[in-house]
Amino acid sequence: MPTDLRKQLQETVLVFDGAMGTEIYRRHVFVNRSYDELNLSDPDLIRRIHLDYLDAGVDVLTTNTFGANRVALSRFGFSEKTTEINRAGALLAREVADSAGRPVLVAGSVGPLPRQLQYVDEIPAMIRQQVEALLEGGGHFILFETQSNRLALEHAARVMRDFPEVPYVFSVAVGDNGETPNGEPIEAIVAPLPAGLPSPTAWGLNCGTGPSGLLGVLERLLQVSELPIIVQPNAGVPKEVDNRLIYFCSPEYLTSYAKRYVALGARGVGGCCGITPEHIRELAEAVKPLARAARSTAVLRGALTSVQLREPVPLAARSALGKRIADRLWVTSVELLPPRGYDLRAIVEKSRHLFAAGVTAVNIPDGPRASARISPLVTAAEIQRQVGIEVILHFCCRDRNLIGMQADLLGCAALGVRNILFVTGDPPKLGNYPHATGVFDTDSIGMVAVQRRLNQGVDLGGQAIEPPTAAVIGVGLDPTALDRQRELDRFRRKMEAGAEFAITQPVFDPEALLRFLDQLGQCPIPIIAGIWPLASLRNALFLKNEVPGVEIPDKILQRMEAAQTREEQLAVGVQIARESIEAIQDLVAGIQVSAPLGKIEIALQVLEGWLDRPARSTAPQSGFVPSS
Repeated sequence: MPTDLRKQLQETVLVFDGAMGTEIYRRHVFVNRSYDELNLSDPDLIRRIHLDYLDAGVDVLTTNTFGANRVALSRFGFSEKTTEINRAGALLAREVADSAGRPVLVAGSVGPLPRQLQYVDEIPAMIRQQVEALLEGGGHFILFETQSNRLALEHAARVMRDFPEVPYVFSVAVGDNGETPNGEPIEAIVAPLPAGLPSPTAWGLNCGTGPSGLLGVLERLLQVSELPIIVQPNAGVPKEVDNRLIYFCSPEYLTSYAKRYVALGARGVGGCCGITPEHIRELAEAVKPLARAARSTAVLRGALTSVQLREPVPLAARSALGKRIADRLWVTSVELLPPRGYDLRAIVEKSRHLFAAGVTAVNIPDGPRASARISPLVTAAEIQRQVGIEVILHFCCRDRNLIGMQADLLGCAALGVRNILFVTGDPPKLGNYPHATGVFDTDSIGMVAVQRRLNQGVDLGGQAIEPPTAAVIGVGLDPTALDRQRELDRFRRKMEAGAEFAITQPVFDPEALLRFLDQLGQCPIPIIAGIWPLASLRNALFLKNEVPGVEIPDKILQRMEAAQTREEQLAVGVQIARESIEAIQDLVAGIQVSAPLGKIEIALQVLEGWLDRPARSTAPQSGFVPSS
């Protein structure tokens, strides 16, 4: 099994474990004992903690040796057992790692060293003693944790010069301001080491502050370091409850930030003080598929460029929607969820009413919120066959591997389903089947690249297909994303990969969309705005709190709260939707309206007056040229 830290950090995102001290404390071992000495006196306790993290899905186990230097152990009378304690800590972690049946690395933990002047001359020998014992016990690399000053890092680097084959990581404790307790900024900490000293394999950020605080520090660190970066925040600030220190950072909260760390470029994520196996389990379930998808996207975009590609069918000839986009005509669509069963009569009948009303297309999601419904492709094909209205089919990357996704894209071509909106998909944990496996062989960017090549007559394996597919390629867009720069970057990558139109998440705050478009600048593809008429206050609260990517401003909730009855709330919801369209009409290519609870009459109320809008008065233009 591969145990090379350098190689692993290049190929994937590693999930590190969380706190050791917190877990020991949770098991009723109080702070008047040496936690490191438990490697000898209670190895079963330490082994169980490692096993809990292993079961949570970690790729790296950290030894219980954070405070196992000679001076720290002397406070408990164990300085003579320093080597024994460190060796035992590494042996315990290695035993658990080797039992995993998958690659799991062991990080030999070396915590902060004493700051007292009388110990300065002893520091190199203290570091060497720990490092030698940790490697003897089976550590794969050395992790210098919670380091707080540049001088200590240079001491450690001098020692590691004598272990040239051993990878090592410097992980620094900084506050929200990006400075150590000594006031040293992160930029000074990670400056190149003096000549002759080996650079670390990676930099880390741990302790010091919580998930939000380390996000800004990570952004700064990425600007000044080309080395891989590992982020392990605290669970915020603990509160004392009945003489216990309790952290109130939920697994969901940590996970939301871990995903942002990975999106920015972190190569390792985990936790520090207050972070438990429960936190890490949820983090691992969310981060590993994203890392796998990002890695596959890079492979896809590089693997297909050497094949002879054909000229695709002109956009206007691919579908009625494609022609409207090419002719810069206003587009309207209504989103309908496929049924949970297999009776399609109701959705077909609703589509027939929408077609008669003049709606351009019916929008069919693919397993929204990780729900299990009838195949959206079957639904789309039947609507087009029985009604004649075109469908925009959502196509998510969560449930199929690349072979299955390509097969379904060829199936779309065979069935005449030409308009496809590529989305990465919600994680399985959001739905009714939280223990289902998310495949995520790639993400929406990768699938756009695959469909573009299929349109040029080449499949994923480099084989020619005849005739080429003729799909109109769409993508999602979230103008209210918390990490707006990441959303902008991903949208630009989607366009580079071959996207030809975009549909936004529901717009409840027109100003947010306007700000996003201003920051984006001129755009070469049309953007269709998602509009969701709120059916009730309860519906608004559900969307705000439960549906990823939906942001409802407080002022909208206040308007809904002011309405007394459900009928009044629905009327307010429709009015808010129409006001949103009024505010953005000249900046978008059309609108997609969701039918709340499947009620198309509500969607048609919102669309009244907008179905026969003439050609767009403004059109997206840009100097941006998608890569070939």
